[in-house]
Amino acid sequence: MKRVVEFLQANPVQYLATVGRDGKAKCRPFMFCFEKKGKLWFCTNTTKEVYKDMQANPEIEVTVSDASYTWLRLHGKAVFEDNMKVKEACMANPIVKGQYNTADNPIFVVFYLEEPHGVIADFSGNPPYEF
Repeated sequence: MKRVVEFLQANPVQYLATVGRDGKAKCRPFMFCFEKKGKLWFCTNTTKEVYKDMQANPEIEVTVSDASYTWLRLHGKAVFEDNMKVKEACMANPIVKGQYNTADNPIFVVFYLEEPHGVIADFSGNPPYEF
């Protein structure tokens, strides 16, 4: 998990894919918040289409690559949890703070990936790191 967290932190703009409520693939820029007690946390808000898509189908995938053409693909089930400690910790990110102002903003929600799995790979020909 440490390697996954380090890769996400080093590459702060990831892309999160969902199956839209129209049955079509949707992909949008996203940001990883942090890892806490083995859970990978993200945040969004209840007015966004991505939130509505995840409510309808919580299976998501996150991907990101770095300048050396190494990439991460991370799959899991989005589990929303009303966790004030996590919300407060998310406020340490100035982008999140600027959008929501306070952790108790009623549209601000956090979620983690249940049973995350995926790979970190590159074009070297070496086997990917699977987790």
